[in-house]
Amino acid sequence: MSYGPLAVIRRVADADPVTHTPQLPVRGDRHVAPAEPGPRIHRAWWVAAVAFVALVGAAAFRAAPSVLIDPLHAEFGWSRGLISAAVSVNLVLYGLTAPFAAALMERFGMRRVVASALLLVASGSGLTVFMNAGWQLVLCWGVLVGLGTGSMALSFVATVVNRWFLARRGLVTGVLTAGSAAGQLVFLPLVAWLAERYDWRTATLSVTCAALAVVPLVLWLLRDRPQDVGTIRYGAGPEEALEPGPAAPAGGGAAGRAIGALRSAARTKVFWLLAGTFAICGASTNGLIGTHFVPAAHDHGMPVTAAAGLLAVIGVFDLVGTVASGWFTDRYDSRRLLAVYYALRGVSLLFLPLLLAGSVHPPMLFFIVFYGLDWVATVPPTVALCREHFGQDGAIVFGWVLASHQMGAGVVAFLTGLIRDVTGSYDTAWYTSGALCAVAALMALIIRRRPERQTPGTG
Repeated sequence: MSYGPLAVIRRVADADPVTHTPQLPVRGDRHVAPAEPGPRIHRAWWVAAVAFVALVGAAAFRAAPSVLIDPLHAEFGWSRGLISAAVSVNLVLYGLTAPFAAALMERFGMRRVVASALLLVASGSGLTVFMNAGWQLVLCWGVLVGLGTGSMALSFVATVVNRWFLARRGLVTGVLTAGSAAGQLVFLPLVAWLAERYDWRTATLSVTCAALAVVPLVLWLLRDRPQDVGTIRYGAGPEEALEPGPAAPAGGGAAGRAIGALRSAARTKVFWLLAGTFAICGASTNGLIGTHFVPAAHDHGMPVTAAAGLLAVIGVFDLVGTVASGWFTDRYDSRRLLAVYYALRGVSLLFLPLLLAGSVHPPMLFFIVFYGLDWVATVPPTVALCREHFGQDGAIVFGWVLASHQMGAGVVAFLTGLIRDVTGSYDTAWYTSGALCAVAALMALIIRRRPERQTPGTG
């Protein structure tokens, strides 16, 4: 029996309207036997679920720095500036690795890159238990873990969304981004409890185990492209069933493609505005609150476990806020969303110095909830703008934008530790970051509107 183009279209039209899973012939020759009926749940959702777990596993070690600053200072006598420098290296490498990791995923596949990255994170965290000098902290905590987590940065999110989803992109971006950020913060109470109940070495080894536990799941379930398992992107119509779909770019190395995408994007005003706003985003989240909130609260007499618990609450509300941001991104102007997010974040940071105290009180809880809703809500609209303005290179360009995010985070992580050593207070850092967020809000509004003509299925 022949299965020509009309037969294929009929089979797609008869697909389950909820799962969007068409019953297609095997891709390639249109006159082969039809594929077996697809699963009830589209394979894209399984890929997204595995990506979510991998991102949470990678976030485990990134939760450690803020609760280990004081234990490392107490045991080795290292200054907060030195420890913050290791965190800074971690954050910067996390960002610089992202665009090359996105290109490596295009060339070698997500599964290989993500599994290798998890092993690198586990190695870096495990080796810290043997360190006895500051440079070893920078090597393990900064370089190895920075490279590993950078290979599973938010550019991994953009790659999964671009390859596997045509519909619900904003929502999926929000969920995966929230998993990464919330996973980082939700691990904090456990890491803090282990460090206080036992020691910091036990805490870091627990993170090593968490990263290793995710590797088999990635190798088992993560797949690179829909055509690898005989399906199409979630939400795609009959026209994509008749096409080969987005394919891996031919020729050239991963580094060459990453640099080429940067050269092309750097000629546009949009890229620099996105990079600038995201640098401020990193400065006001990972670099400031993520690294220094716990020691700052401890300076005011709050127990480390209580401060870590507040960061975990930020992670919970971040999950809500970022998923909601993804939903909004599917429906509203991404530029205006960014402006609102940055403005609200800046206002909240200006009030933080007035709220820090030796115990948890209602105004502080209000700040935690408010700030948590905004923690990485900026990611879905930023990913959407990269995809809309840079098309097929959107994930790699977002990797470079993420690099600026981490550079901002790294610089502020170091400078804030230095400010604390010199002035004995974190207040200057809070006020400066609040003002920078106001600048980011204005920059977001300057970004030109999305292109009116958008090729179906681009990105």
